[in-house]
Amino acid sequence: MLKKIIETERLYLREMNTKDYKSLCKILQDKETMYAYEHAFSDKEAKEWMDKQLISYSENGFGLWALVLKDTEEMIGQCGITIQPCNDKQVHEVGYLLQKDYWKKGYATEAAIACKEYAFNTLGINEIYSIIRDNNIASQNVARRNGMQVSGRLMKHYNNKDILHLLFMVKSGMMQKQNKVD
Repeated sequence: MLKKIIETERLYLREMNTKDYKSLCKILQDKETMYAYEHAFSDKEAKEWMDKQLISYSENGFGLWALVLKDTEEMIGQCGITIQPCNDKQVHEVGYLLQKDYWKKGYATEAAIACKEYAFNTLGINEIYSIIRDNNIASQNVARRNGMQVSGRLMKHYNNKDILHLLFMVKSGMMQKQNKVD
């Protein structure tokens, strides 16, 4: 059994391996799931995506991990921490991507909160972002439930287009301060 990085009530996150490729393709090669990217990934793009995560695990100690349902041991998505370019600097991002059959069940929020806490408490990161396309309301709602607020905008060039993204961010300790005020 593979090592669990993070465990929540219903889920656990672990590093992916090449045996997860078929499950990863169920996500990356579904046009509806990948609407924020404006296309389903080809086999080559999916392989590059997986390879990028495997490299990140060895170089950074984190990346987008396999998101697994405890009850069934099924990989239903990815969630984790990545390093992203953002307005001339590098930032740590909580990213999440789930098979559409598992949308609207709270899994993305549950996993994103756990990743944020892991970033703050285990990795010692002081602020964490989620970089979300301006029309991806579902992901924006997950970021808000994760205690994040819009802190800026970013134009990303992808697939021969400039695409507006919102920068959601939360700093370590902000949630505790907000709760004391409420």
